[in-house]
Amino acid sequence: MLLSGAQIVMEELLAHGVDTVFGYPGGAALDLYDALYEYSDRINNVMTAHEQGASHAADGYARSGGKTGVVIATSGPGATNLVTGIATAWMDSTPLVAITANVASHLIGRDAFQEIYITGITMPITKHNFQVSDASEISDVIRDAFRIAHSGRKGPVLVDITKDATIAKVEYEPRKPMDLPAPLCIDASEAEKVAALINEAQRPLFYCGGGVIASDATDWIRRIAAKADIPVCHSMMGAGVMPHDDPLNLGMVGMHGTVAANRAADECDLLLAVGVRFPDRVALSPKKFAPKAKIVHIDADRSELNKNVKVDMAIRCDILQAMEMLHEGVAEASHPVWMAKLADWKAVCSRDCPEGDGLDPCSLIAKISELSGPDAIYVTDVGQHQMWAAQHVHHNEPKHFITSGGLGTMGFGYGAAIGAKLANPGKRVVHLTGDGSFHMNFNEGCTAAKYKLPIITVLFNNRVLGMVYQWQTQFYGGRYSATEPERLTDFPKLAEALGVKGYAASTLEEFEACYRKALEEEGPVWIDCAIDRHIRVLPMIPGGGTVEDMITE
Repeated sequence: MLLSGAQIVMEELLAHGVDTVFGYPGGAALDLYDALYEYSDRINNVMTAHEQGASHAADGYARSGGKTGVVIATSGPGATNLVTGIATAWMDSTPLVAITANVASHLIGRDAFQEIYITGITMPITKHNFQVSDASEISDVIRDAFRIAHSGRKGPVLVDITKDATIAKVEYEPRKPMDLPAPLCIDASEAEKVAALINEAQRPLFYCGGGVIASDATDWIRRIAAKADIPVCHSMMGAGVMPHDDPLNLGMVGMHGTVAANRAADECDLLLAVGVRFPDRVALSPKKFAPKAKIVHIDADRSELNKNVKVDMAIRCDILQAMEMLHEGVAEASHPVWMAKLADWKAVCSRDCPEGDGLDPCSLIAKISELSGPDAIYVTDVGQHQMWAAQHVHHNEPKHFITSGGLGTMGFGYGAAIGAKLANPGKRVVHLTGDGSFHMNFNEGCTAAKYKLPIITVLFNNRVLGMVYQWQTQFYGGRYSATEPERLTDFPKLAEALGVKGYAASTLEEFEACYRKALEEEGPVWIDCAIDRHIRVLPMIPGGGTVEDMITE
């Protein structure tokens, strides 16, 4: 059948199971958006307030829903506004297809209005990118983009299409999506060696990251841990790999990890690192990380093996298949001496926030977890509130804690919450943010209001840039350079202006009353919570330090 390039884009989106896209129109993208109008009965087009918000929404949609997210933008500033979102997806291995329109092919290289070399700009932060100037190539390229985004270590792919290619009509033949490559299985002999190490270990420890969740291997980690009596710690991206109240769950490891998790990493004799990168926020001193352990690193990406921490066994394979095979090979075991030591570390690890004026953020998160129910999805921005959430939210399931880990993108949260809610309409979505981050993305309140999305935003408002302020307090002698913006924003009034319900709370009792009201609302709600600026995120290991440098009070 004879279709325009823009229509072919829509047909390929439908063929790949896409029913929701995020984006913002513009001149070069007019034909793409005209096609979206034509296909509006099958593809839901969510228009955000800003292209960056659209990219984060597509990211949150993908992380929480398991499908590849799609974002569409026009040329020039529309395309460049996606860059931070694409980089965020790249660092956290989120499957994303970004489709940008560009100026007509005869104008490429002539500094035309809103022309930009977006494929060059995004080359370092995509798995692959394409520029298409021939409508007959669009089908193949879109198919390839989805294959690349969702295979192996998942990640973003950009497709840039010139305006004339979106207009031109060519013959189109519908086809099934390309098959994903078969997963790379763990070698049987390697699996036997790992199982033998587990069976011999007296102080084993799982260290799990986002790769476990991306590969849907959480259930097998839980089975192996229970069978072989292996405690589990996780990176921030691995939150939810174990239920929060499981006795084997030690919590988060690293800079703001628990005392028990960090002590366990320092004392274990076998570290099973699965789907992790050993980033500088976990292996703060790489040569001294897990110094007493044999380290087995299992990951889908060859480039991560022996990159940051040198290991004893580096295995590139599909994590899900590897965990299934390991479960067969490990013996039932118990480690009473090791578990007793872990219990002691847990007992001395205070999880209470220091007292201060206003709301205690840890009690606040406990109340949110209690009222939201076990199936809630939590989305954060970046900063102190993010660490408090990672530490204290009652994580029970994977894909229920959505945050910017690798890039640490302030302004990620609201867009991602919108995407998460659209991917999970029957689940409660709670957006946790700080006043610094929220000033970067509150414009998406109009998006949440327009689509009547009942997202609850809890604003940890200490009127400073909390995490940087904490570092300036701890390491810079209290020289607060540019971290006390002293903004006068009235968030409840601002919420009202955007069509959002707005509340304010300064005590836990006030907050609970506001939150209960928010749970009954059919649209978005903001709750502005007064937090003392001097409350720190603890424990803390300074950059480059070890557990011996841990700050606990």
